[in-house]
Amino acid sequence: MNTTIATLLEQKDRAVFTIPSTVTVAEAVQEMNARKVGSVLVMNGFRLAGIFTERDVLRRVVGSDLDPRFTPITKVMTSDVLTIGPLATVQQVMEIFANRRCRHLPVVDGEKLLGVISIGDVSRWVANSHRVEAESLRQYIAGALST
Repeated sequence: MNTTIATLLEQKDRAVFTIPSTVTVAEAVQEMNARKVGSVLVMNGFRLAGIFTERDVLRRVVGSDLDPRFTPITKVMTSDVLTIGPLATVQQVMEIFANRRCRHLPVVDGEKLLGVISIGDVSRWVANSHRVEAESLRQYIAGALST
């Protein structure tokens, strides 16, 4: 659990899906659907301006009866984005996901956007770690490993 997020980023597709801060909600949702992702980062040039998620669509757009064709993304995105650095650990990120009830965290180094870690990325890493540990224990019990 002390593995760094940088390690997880190395093991996953580095694609980060972004949209400019000038688009509408409808355009953002179209991009999310095309990419089959649950969130997009909203960029103001090269600066991270916010994050827009499926949950934002439900709560801030549909729940507020806004027309997505005419609603600017900046009106409904999360602008105070929680970010993490590449040296954050898996354990720290799991605590953030649990305590802050979020599912996506942009990874930044200073002002540079390195990627996005999702709760799915962390879950896959944990499951794989447990699988490797269980296999090692199985081999040990079977006598395949020397003591």
